[in-house]
Amino acid sequence: MEFKEIKIGRHTLKYPIIQGGMGVGISWSRLAGAVSLAGALGVISAIGTGYYDNRSFVSKQQFGRPSDTEQFYNREATFQIFKDARKICGDRPLGANILFAINDYPRVFRDCCEAGADAIITGAGLPMNMPEYAQDFPNVALIPIISSPKALRLIAKRWEQRYKRVPDAVVLEGPLSGGHQGFTYEQCLDPNYQLENLVKPVVQEAQRIDKNIPVFAAGGIWTRDDIVKFMELGASGVQMGTRFIGTYECDAPQAFKDLLIGCKESDIELLQSPVGYPARGVRTKLIELVDKRLGPPIRCVSNCVVPCRRGIEAKAVGYCIADRLSDAAEGNVETGLFFTGSNGYRIDRLISVNDLIKKLVYGENC
Repeated sequence: MEFKEIKIGRHTLKYPIIQGGMGVGISWSRLAGAVSLAGALGVISAIGTGYYDNRSFVSKQQFGRPSDTEQFYNREATFQIFKDARKICGDRPLGANILFAINDYPRVFRDCCEAGADAIITGAGLPMNMPEYAQDFPNVALIPIISSPKALRLIAKRWEQRYKRVPDAVVLEGPLSGGHQGFTYEQCLDPNYQLENLVKPVVQEAQRIDKNIPVFAAGGIWTRDDIVKFMELGASGVQMGTRFIGTYECDAPQAFKDLLIGCKESDIELLQSPVGYPARGVRTKLIELVDKRLGPPIRCVSNCVVPCRRGIEAKAVGYCIADRLSDAAEGNVETGLFFTGSNGYRIDRLISVNDLIKKLVYGENC
């Protein structure tokens, strides 16, 4: 199968590959810029931008962390991340990933558009009013992440009725992805909810809504053969996150990459999260401490996501997700939370983004 260029809204990708947005601090300027330069869609995570450049853009801190929502989702830092990425990829399409469950979603959405995002990808909830925030940005493609044809149907119906538009593309994320899942714990293990069983009905729903909506399959995709498999099932392309962690350009610290290189398949499991969804990551010393209720203090300095209810859910689960993800982004293996997809253990060495794209497009032996 030959991979051809693909249109997403008003933008064209050379290859039908989206790099998954990974926060805090895993896909920022270096990774997203390199992926876009190589012909796929590089995606900047809008989560925790206050930690960019060693928190140099943060004006208020507590306990060494960005104080409250405005500093955690730092506007100035977001602009700098896009500026630095553009130095790498020029005017090639560049996206942003924004969780719908965050506090201050409308403001962060506008910040990313004003900073230069060509596409906004949103999951962790149904973004029913996403087009409302894009009215001043007609060139920005809107891409919801969904986990079922029903979710797509609900989103499209609301968008058509209220905003007279449909998604420019959708990402169908199965339960083998890293980070938060759009499924219950039981569904993550149920064969009926695996990605290969979801593609056809979601593609059929997308075609019913508008024949120009491409569906990108995501979750557990690792090789060119995997990409071909899902495109043969009807997907127009794929989104891949975890495999890009194994690149030199990935913004994750070396300690994060070394942890994945050294982990085993049995180390990767579904975890509880204050966000309210199961989350896939690596079992580390942190998780063992949390299981014993001996984890680090929970202070809710950053007030990052709505479902956590200012730390109530964090205390119930046993850790603050903002603090623990930011520790991972800063290379703290003792207290960091390290998200990864189910195939993270397959990273055995680092390669360049350009070489990885070649392997995905032409085969592993390139």
